[in-house]
Amino acid sequence: MPETHSARPLGDFTADRRILLLTAMALVVGVGGALGAWVLLKLIALTSNLVWRGQIDTRPVDFTRIHPSLWMVLAPALGGLIIGFMARFGSEKIRGHGIPEAIEAILIGGSRMSPKVALLKPLSSAIAIGSGGPFGAEGPIIMTGGALGSLFAQLFHLSSAERKTLLVAGAAAGMTGVFGTPIAAVLLAVELLLFEWKPRSFLPVTAAVMMSTAVRPLLLGSGPLFPFSGGLEMSATTLLLCVVAGIVAGLQSGLLTRLLYAAEDGFTRLPVHWMWWPAIGGVVVGLGGLIDPSALGVGYNIIADLLHGQLPMGEAERLLLVKAAIWIVALASGTSGGVLAPLMILGGALGAIEGHFLTGGPAFWALIGMSAMMSGTMRAPLTGAMFAAELTGDFHALPALFAAGAAAYAVTVLLLKRSILTEKIARRGLHITREYSTDPFQLMLVHEVMIREVDTLPADMRVDEAVAFFTGPDARHRSYPVVDEASVVVGMAHRAEVLRWMSEGPHGAQALGDALPDNILSGRPDETVAHLVDRMIERDLGRVPIVDAAERLVGLVARKDLLRVHARQRAQESDREGVFLPRRRPAGA
Repeated sequence: MPETHSARPLGDFTADRRILLLTAMALVVGVGGALGAWVLLKLIALTSNLVWRGQIDTRPVDFTRIHPSLWMVLAPALGGLIIGFMARFGSEKIRGHGIPEAIEAILIGGSRMSPKVALLKPLSSAIAIGSGGPFGAEGPIIMTGGALGSLFAQLFHLSSAERKTLLVAGAAAGMTGVFGTPIAAVLLAVELLLFEWKPRSFLPVTAAVMMSTAVRPLLLGSGPLFPFSGGLEMSATTLLLCVVAGIVAGLQSGLLTRLLYAAEDGFTRLPVHWMWWPAIGGVVVGLGGLIDPSALGVGYNIIADLLHGQLPMGEAERLLLVKAAIWIVALASGTSGGVLAPLMILGGALGAIEGHFLTGGPAFWALIGMSAMMSGTMRAPLTGAMFAAELTGDFHALPALFAAGAAAYAVTVLLLKRSILTEKIARRGLHITREYSTDPFQLMLVHEVMIREVDTLPADMRVDEAVAFFTGPDARHRSYPVVDEASVVVGMAHRAEVLRWMSEGPHGAQALGDALPDNILSGRPDETVAHLVDRMIERDLGRVPIVDAAERLVGLVARKDLLRVHARQRAQESDREGVFLPRRRPAGA
């Protein structure tokens, strides 16, 4: 008898009760992400105080109060040297700003991260930022939180997809712990890390983020990190200006991205091992610090100054140039640190400069520039807008933030094939796509693609006759359904079995139906094509009979029928016609 499967119950989602287990596990991961954020911020502050004040303290260091000296050049270089040694003899995965490494672990690493990364990533980032590196804490905490989630998942028997969910849950919880932006953290997970939109991943990630939000006030306090309420009234003029500012931010993002990878190419041409690159980048960071000390470190105080309009135009211009230069060189050198805070400062500085010429003042346009820069560079417009709103508590500005972010996103998508997050992955030979679309196999039922006029062989046909048929000119397919008098499928005759029968010699009067194995695979006309394709892949089959409830043959699905589904989807993307316009005649008609 054929091996048949009842069709899966059709519905909007494929979630099952296992999602409850993942959600419960994500609550534990959420606590770990918040604690990881607290440890990382304390490590950065402790390192900063040791390097620049010679004190054991965990209060943030204001680099604008550091007196320029030779130590300002030596400290970042020594920090880079330490990081180079940690990467060479510890784990090379600590290099970079964290998000590409997390994406790579998800796509090709089975969402497995090692304990070494969970330990070395926050430590190396604290050294890089604490010694003056112009980075943020978000990339490292995404990597660290993701590593914690991955390690926790590896304690249990979970699939790769389930490990991915907990990895991303840890990353989003860590970001929430640092910035207090839960909705933006979930959007970041959806736009950058999950590569899917399913309840199986969305609900556990949300649970982890909510747990991190609940724990954060006990560790780092509550309320917006950068309170701001200086927005304009939303009007057509304001939104239009936001779109223009977003376009400018998109051009700025594209320029910085190209300069970054040009600098990275420059480092690859140096006649020294990559272990020494962070130290070389540290020297450039220190020289930039001599010009403008405010460009060093995380720069959260600079973000606050920009959002309060307290940075004069000349200082904003100097900050923009120096921060961009040292950030590009330092990041290209392969040191450890995040990109989000620098992007906010660079976008905010340009926005503040624009604000001197636009209605609303530097503070409002600094906020718009921050959001647009993040949206365009990270190709995450929803995250960029919501992040800025949650970070400042100014949800009134959300339409303006979204307009600017969408404009910046449009510019960078059209200008650059890869983003700052994916170019590094592509250079390692891995292609990813950031476009989510519905699987056409999930939308179609088998009866929509199957052929109904099926060539078959009778069950009472002798085996020797079947051998003659397959070796003759009439055999058009590699396999045929075998049916009895009532059209019930009793097997599938494959060319491979025919070759075996030929080697065995004459089979006398043995019937074809008796010689075939009875564990054939068949499908149902009311199941989804995706369900059938999954089972065809499991059995490595190219042709599957489709039967009704009485096991009678009603159709057949072959690989070429599945290819036609893809062709139909492609035609919907490329074929253009005016529905209310007369059809164009072909040329020469």
